Amino acid sequence: MKGSSVQPETPQAQYDELPARYEKLKTLWGEDALRAIVNAHVLVLGIGGVGSNCTEALARGGVGKLTILDRDVVEESNINRQSIAYHSTVGRYKTEIMKERIHDICPETEVLTYETFVLPENIEEIFKIRPDYIIDAIDTVTAKLAVIERAKKEEIPLISCMGTGNKLHPELFEIADISSTSVCPLCKVMRKELKARGIHGVKVLYSKEKPVDVSGKETGEEKGSKRSLPGSISFTPPVAGLLIAGEAVREIIGWEGR
Repeated sequence: MKGSSVQPETPQAQYDELPARYEKLKTLWGEDALRAIVNAHVLVLGIGGVGSNCTEALARGGVGKLTILDRDVVEESNINRQSIAYHSTVGRYKTEIMKERIHDICPETEVLTYETFVLPENIEEIFKIRPDYIIDAIDTVTAKLAVIERAKKEEIPLISCMGTGNKLHPELFEIADISSTSVCPLCKVMRKELKARGIHGVKVLYSKEKPVDVSGKETGEEKGSKRSLPGSISFTPPVAGLLIAGEAVREIIGWEGR
């Protein structure tokens, strides 16, 4: 896979006695469920507004091994919504900063980083990672489809994030099967493409909120580009990331639907 793989300094977290930082988690989940989380391996694709906040929540929630993929470096325009974006981190790989942040939260957590984009051409190599759960927080339809198709083939549980751009009401986010979604433009495209591939039973996070119309509005990012980049805000993608992290953890320990 193109990009660097950073090996952890310590093996995946294993404890005879759980650290004090897990006390509140143990109270909530019980020790058996918490140990299942500590032994879990989650793959997060995309460390943007959704993915960075989701990854941090997974680390704080006790997930023992995290593999994160993203080719981008932090830009100043990321500061309004991404947990790894500060003026001090502009120009650095998002994955690198995320790893540092995770190890400050939980030093024993195993973190593998890959500085690469998710492409149909490298899906086979990505899936050599063999996680217990996959979180799709990437932007492009072709990459999403490739990830979902391969996850279904490999029977690896997955949740895919639909569009969070141009939205102002995070309280309207829902987790549902893609077949029951509506309003969301990205869901419409994905439903059509998945149906054409005979793929069913895909869990997604989406919103019935109608996106804000930003057509005709120019930003510095859009100059020289033919596509209109979506707007975003501090409280929408992060909430999506937190909701996805919660769903992933509940599914890992068998508390789905609770």
